[in-house]
Amino acid sequence: MSRLLLPLIRAVTYTRWLHLFISVVIVGMWILIDDEHPYLVVLLLAFAGMVPAVRLAEGLQARLLLTPHGFKDSASGISAAPSASWADRWRTVLWLEIRLVLGLAVSFLTVHLPGLTNDLALASTGDPDRFSVLDLPGGHWWYALLAPLPIVVLLAAVVGAGHLITMVALQLLGPSAAERVAALEERTEQLLERNRIARELHDSIGHALTVAVVQAGAARTTGDAEFTERALTAIEETGRAALEDLERVLAVLRESGQPVSSRPTLGDTDRLLESARASGAEVRAEVTGPIGAVPGPVSREGYRIMQEALTNVLRHAGPVPTRVRIAVVGGTLELEVLNPLSGTAGVHGRNGGSGLRGIRERAALLGGDATTGPHRGEWQVRVRLPLDLSADALR
Repeated sequence: MSRLLLPLIRAVTYTRWLHLFISVVIVGMWILIDDEHPYLVVLLLAFAGMVPAVRLAEGLQARLLLTPHGFKDSASGISAAPSASWADRWRTVLWLEIRLVLGLAVSFLTVHLPGLTNDLALASTGDPDRFSVLDLPGGHWWYALLAPLPIVVLLAAVVGAGHLITMVALQLLGPSAAERVAALEERTEQLLERNRIARELHDSIGHALTVAVVQAGAARTTGDAEFTERALTAIEETGRAALEDLERVLAVLRESGQPVSSRPTLGDTDRLLESARASGAEVRAEVTGPIGAVPGPVSREGYRIMQEALTNVLRHAGPVPTRVRIAVVGGTLELEVLNPLSGTAGVHGRNGGSGLRGIRERAALLGGDATTGPHRGEWQVRVRLPLDLSADALR
């Protein structure tokens, strides 16, 4: 019983009722203009449905009155966009016609069923002169028992018609195939962006923590007050830079439209190298070619690749002599990091870590390649990235 009465206490039942009433307004307006040809309203609605903006207006109204989500919430399953194809236009036309027919039916019942209740109540009293719907023989007291029935039928009709018009809206005003594809592409872009942000956090924070651990360990073992002072300064600077990176990444999460131009590029490599040198590593860098002319996406990803490679050196080999090469050769950016091998255990650990996997993923996303592993007695990370990116990669 409660399931039958539940729709009667939901606000959306009555907003759907209002939605059906609104569809009849155009009929009333037309009758004021031409009461001899009311059927022309059907043709008028057909022409209106061909206007792209009508689908937008109908979608917003359906979201607002037919669902509990509100007109701004796309979770309703009803599209709020102009017609983008002839299929959308014909679906809008069909929607307008069905809405008009259901609206007329519900309006008729809304007007006449309460009148029938009134007639039954009057007939039960023996008053035969005030009938509005049916001419009933008066004087039968049991008409009073039937009087509530038309109201019950009306409420059932309102609930049923509301559910029906909502299902029709989901079918005819729902997203088209093109809109579903666009929504899927947008969702994919969001997932890729979140994956990119996760890599940003891994590289930036991982590098800062590695530098801090190496510096702290070295300061504790040397017992040199001057070296300890330098180590603490390096830890402070690295931590501050990591906090800046963290705040920038969190800003991207808060604002999906955050520009990527503020991310570090290969032009900021000096800061990265100084951070590694402050950890006690001897880092020699060779930079050749027009680094400033490297496209933004390649430059940003190249910085992160270098950061992860140097982090791996500090994490697995410690502050050892390291050679870094950054070169623009023709249409390719070449990145290379070399350091002495520190034992087979370290090598295997590094092969299985997420850092090298991240380097390979970054290179693959830009159409490049990455080589990691032992090379002539050293551990090598070598990456080649093409500079002639497609339009999609430059976004």
